[in-house]
Amino acid sequence: MKKEIINPMLVILCFLAGITVVKAQAPLLPLDSVIARINANPALTVYNAKISAQDAYAAGAKNLDAPKISAGQYMTPYSLEPNMGSFMISGEQMFTNPAKLRAKEDYMKEASKITAADKDYLKNQLIAQAKEYYYDRVVLEKKLGVLQGTRELLEYMLKDANIRLSYGKEKLSNIYKTKAKLFNLDNQQEQLSNTISQNNIMLNTLMFRNKQEAFSVDTSVVVQDYETTFTDTSVLAEKRSDIRGISRNIELQRLSAKMEYDKRKPDFGIQAGHMFTYGGNPNQYILMASITIPIVPWASKEYKANLKGIRYEKDALQQKRMDILNQAEGELAALRTQITSEKRQLNNYLENIIPALRNSYKTALIAYDQNTGDIQSVLDGIKDLQAARMGALDRLQQLLILQVAYEKENEKY
Repeated sequence: MKKEIINPMLVILCFLAGITVVKAQAPLLPLDSVIARINANPALTVYNAKISAQDAYAAGAKNLDAPKISAGQYMTPYSLEPNMGSFMISGEQMFTNPAKLRAKEDYMKEASKITAADKDYLKNQLIAQAKEYYYDRVVLEKKLGVLQGTRELLEYMLKDANIRLSYGKEKLSNIYKTKAKLFNLDNQQEQLSNTISQNNIMLNTLMFRNKQEAFSVDTSVVVQDYETTFTDTSVLAEKRSDIRGISRNIELQRLSAKMEYDKRKPDFGIQAGHMFTYGGNPNQYILMASITIPIVPWASKEYKANLKGIRYEKDALQQKRMDILNQAEGELAALRTQITSEKRQLNNYLENIIPALRNSYKTALIAYDQNTGDIQSVLDGIKDLQAARMGALDRLQQLLILQVAYEKENEKY
């Protein structure tokens, strides 16, 4: 009898320590490797092409208008043998004010920086998704370990109950109840394994890999002390790509205003022509310079209206920036409160609930072994202990989700 008591206790210790059966593992893929592979996601490579395109457009920003060349009769009479007029060849070139070209180039160069900020924002979202799937799978693996431990306990109890049944010390109905609990574990394990497979597919999708490619995860997780941190809005504004994007947009509006303001400056042109005259008259030429006058009232209405509109656009962007920063600060404060609560609940599971149920189970098992208790009490103890360990893992999962949300708000990666 003594020997039979030691065996279940060893199983209990393994169960509570989270030791699982060692089996062949697929290649290990740590979380850092998953995050690094997110760069291959097509949703991000699209932005790379767009940034390159905008930089290419900026390279031609200082382009001048094409010159114009013309040829034909000039002040020539309709007679078939004219002795007046001439045949003229001329060329014209307009020179856009250099200040306008520089302003246009600066504006177009800034556009790609906004696209880069948009890419960083999307990358942050994708990384957060990957971390959620990864941590979800870590917790699922730990839950499978709990179920495996429960299976070992139930299998031992079923074996012991069958021995007792042969001596008339156990009921057949209790044998069937124990078997039913084992079969129920099959369903739970199948459900968890299915969810793990789905997480694998989603992670492979984010990494742009073969969707069915198997890999194992690092089940050691680090819980950060984010609840003790504080939010520095100036640092947050630098980290957040969406806020940086708004700041870039504000800068873009400033450059747009400069382009509009530079429309007040004149452009220059030159025209040169040579005339081959008829009737023995001397050849002639034309050489003229031109300048635009954009400050006249009928030509200045557009850029004046545009400058006024740009001021309103900048005000709207500044208010939006303040709103996002305010919301982010509030969200981080709420997350810190939630993290504190989840940690308290998890610690309560680990320090109080699970130890108490473990002792309850041990007591019921010893009583059963000494023929002073029944198997139902032992089975209830196994069930309650499994539920508590699952509950602790649920709290861990929720804590990791909050941690991911906190890192996403701070744009850690």
